[in-house]
Amino acid sequence: MAQAQAAAALLRGHGIVSLVASPVSRARHTAEIVAAAIGVTVEIEPDLRETSYGDRDGQPMGEWFQDWVAGRSTPVGGESFADLRLRAVAAANRALARPAPVLVVAHGGLFRALRAEMGLEPNIRTANGVPFHCLPPDSPSAPWQLTPVSAI
Repeated sequence: MAQAQAAAALLRGHGIVSLVASPVSRARHTAEIVAAAIGVTVEIEPDLRETSYGDRDGQPMGEWFQDWVAGRSTPVGGESFADLRLRAVAAANRALARPAPVLVVAHGGLFRALRAEMGLEPNIRTANGVPFHCLPPDSPSAPWQLTPVSAI
């Protein structure tokens, strides 16, 4: 709750007109707190849900996690990183089809997949509740620019 309220305070005055969130309660509740603070409604995008780590759900991110991100293995019953990337991009594109600027509230695994698609190192852990401004590159071969909203 405190992280959501802190994010809401950072996002006031940024002109966000669309807010799209994962249906998973921790992301949805965060989105609802932010939406109330900035005066928008929350739209749910089912494909923004967190990935399934299968038999590794709830386990620390050890060597298995790097192998998963690299595509060398997928936990039994889990979603492959390649499949997550496809789902994440499709969900982000649907979110970005809404009036801009758009705020997307989702999960760490999903953000890693988007980072990979943005040409950035995917296996970077960011703190929960930290909003980022994502800018596409000037040229197709350059990576995206991610800036924490507090720095804007």
